[in-house]
Amino acid sequence: MRFTISRDQLLAPLQLVSGAVEKRQTLPVLSNVLMVVDDSKLSLTATDLEVELKAQVDLEGEFEPGEITVPARKLLDIVRSLGDGENVKVEQSETRLKVITPSSRFSLSTMSANEFPNLDETVSLASLELTQDVLKSLIEKTQFAMAQQDVRYYLNGMLFEFDNDKLTTVATDGHRLALSRAKASIDADDKISAIIPRKGVTELARLLEHSDDKVTVNLGSNHIKVIGPDYSFTSKLVDGRFPEYEKVLPRNGDKIVIADRELFKESLSRASILCNEKFRGVRFMLTNEQVRLHANNPEQEEAEVEFGVDYKGSDLEIGFNVSYMIDVMNTIKTPQVKLTFIDANSSTLIEEVDGGESVYVVMPMRL
Repeated sequence: MRFTISRDQLLAPLQLVSGAVEKRQTLPVLSNVLMVVDDSKLSLTATDLEVELKAQVDLEGEFEPGEITVPARKLLDIVRSLGDGENVKVEQSETRLKVITPSSRFSLSTMSANEFPNLDETVSLASLELTQDVLKSLIEKTQFAMAQQDVRYYLNGMLFEFDNDKLTTVATDGHRLALSRAKASIDADDKISAIIPRKGVTELARLLEHSDDKVTVNLGSNHIKVIGPDYSFTSKLVDGRFPEYEKVLPRNGDKIVIADRELFKESLSRASILCNEKFRGVRFMLTNEQVRLHANNPEQEEAEVEFGVDYKGSDLEIGFNVSYMIDVMNTIKTPQVKLTFIDANSSTLIEEVDGGESVYVVMPMRL
């Protein structure tokens, strides 16, 4: 294998795939990136057996086809250290890969490409094409609610639900829930859902851009694959049953509050300064046209913050984890938010005022 490429052309795909490489690996070859030169293209692939990232770049000039694996982090650090626009000559020599520039020479250890695992791809059960912007927005509006290292492993990821004319993403950690929908033309025989693991969601969000470039999403029985302009992403699916989220959405709430989102967020942040750092509880007291937030901590310190809202109805006192509320306010982008309450023991529904396709549910706390 031999080719010449500019430092910038090599750096971009290397950075793209390196997210799949874990620092600690059970198999030594998983610390490597697979390099394949063929048909005037350089292909780079990295995997941790759960997520696989693949990027391609066109080669100009002479090249010799071949394939080999080299340490991903070391190669990335070498390419990063080079000067902008510097030409890099890469050639395989027996058990070494040489990286040569006019002023530097590096010799990296290699492992056979035959040892590099390939994530098995199954027959596609559903497929759709949509813009990167739509898919990235769906993930951004829901990913904060995913669980972290929960024993209910199916919560440590995001539900993707493929229905006739819409794609729905849902995430929950059992205390809060985030849901977002977008119109999409889906090629599938029936409604199909899949849980994508946390790392897969994080890496996919990193890959996608807020652009109108199209991506193709293929869902199989064990994997999901997203094919972009110059990359492909494959992730295993979580084998589990996601909670029936429709049953969690509060119904028949009669206390509707319209609040300025930025003012609400600032007030929550102020009250949180003196809340219990472990439980993060804040008391929410709703009266006519006003909300009063109250927080205290084991040191007997207290905070009280008041702000005006659009509300006419009976008084309500309810407790919340303030961090959950702030996460929702950071995710919603509209100037105003709509909060629908039932009573002190029921979950609260939070939406964009303009009736967007995203909804959020936060469970109450006993304070």
